[in-house]
Amino acid sequence: MNVENYFISTFRSSQKYIGDDGACIGKWVYSKDLFFENVHFKRKWLTPYQIGYKAMIINISDAVAMNATPKYALLGVAMPKSMSLHEMDELSRGMQEATSQYGVEIIGGDTIGNSKLDLSITIVSHASHPLLRRGIKKGDVIAYTGTIGQSAKELNYLLSGGKTHSKSRFVAPRLRQGFVRRSRRYLRAGMDISDGLFSDVEKLCSVNRMRIRFEKKIAKKIGCSGEEYEMLIAFSPKRLSTIRRIAAVSRTPVTVVGKVQRGRFTNRCKRHHF
Repeated sequence: MNVENYFISTFRSSQKYIGDDGACIGKWVYSKDLFFENVHFKRKWLTPYQIGYKAMIINISDAVAMNATPKYALLGVAMPKSMSLHEMDELSRGMQEATSQYGVEIIGGDTIGNSKLDLSITIVSHASHPLLRRGIKKGDVIAYTGTIGQSAKELNYLLSGGKTHSKSRFVAPRLRQGFVRRSRRYLRAGMDISDGLFSDVEKLCSVNRMRIRFEKKIAKKIGCSGEEYEMLIAFSPKRLSTIRRIAAVSRTPVTVVGKVQRGRFTNRCKRHHF
């Protein structure tokens, strides 16, 4: 059983807002992701600056995935007493670097003392034409942007005691805002790949009560690689050439995974962080 999905399902009165990367209410989108020490990262892996930057970027990713413009951020920070003032400054600097790149204003939040470093960020975004997960049809093409699999490879380096480059996917995810904006009118549905290709295909298929027929076999180590933050998209096969043209203009590789069929998709990945 997916206990996370079970817990969310207990909030029955809120189900009309649940199921996308953020809750869409009118033209506003509200999203939140957690970034917890020893669940999503270890402090020996990342500098305070990198922790702050990644925590903010993965939250902004939800807005970008929904074709929303992120406007405001609210912070929740549980901070260990062992953190120095310099480390706090660097944590803040990383967050502000990410928000400055996307025009986001930090407007408040809350801080508490804790035994480890845990961050919770809420992003408030504006969307005139949001991209949702619902809407795919039989025969639609499923594809993803960029390349996937590198994040899991870098995580394995870290778990074995190695280090990753400061520009690596695991440290500094790259978002596809330009591509999403240009291609939105041709997309049926979309979401970011945060839990891995197979896991997120399962989410996309489940909400639409569909399955996918893969064009070719994808290695499990690639399909289960989480925290990629590339886009998973669905569109009519008639739009494939258009999507490829837009991808070329925005220098965004697009790889077709397969086509939508009626049925149910079974995810082969374990549900984990590290």
